[in-house]
Amino acid sequence: MCLLLGATGVGKTLLVGTDLTDIVAQKKMTIRELGGCMGPIWSSYYGDCHSVLFMIDASDPTQLSLSCVQLLGLLSAEQLASASVLILFNKIDMPCYMTLEEMKSLIRLPDIIACAKQCITIAEISARDGTGLAGVLRWLQDTHKAIS
Repeated sequence: MCLLLGATGVGKTLLVGTDLTDIVAQKKMTIRELGGCMGPIWSSYYGDCHSVLFMIDASDPTQLSLSCVQLLGLLSAEQLASASVLILFNKIDMPCYMTLEEMKSLIRLPDIIACAKQCITIAEISARDGTGLAGVLRWLQDTHKAIS
């Protein structure tokens, strides 16, 4: 199973709908979207998880620190030590979005990636207009192949 996590309002529901979504590419994979308000109980879903999509709102600098704390929390979870992680910087279609370099610098992403046990990939997307979603699907397919 793949978990789709992130703070409230980052665009997770727009990407996959609510709760569970099955994607059939080469094989069926299930994505479970957990709302930001469910953050305190995310860890109860980690046991079955092989990959994580973590979404950050690129257009809301006020939410960046919360997203960073949530990301550090899930990266430090022992149950997710071998999970693959794709960090999605969403809402790049908004006129006020932060550049990838700005966001990486503000949350010190290179340091986070260097210290993480997980294999971490990053992508810029727009769940609203579809920009970057083909790359997300490719990542899901490749990650799912590796664990099958």
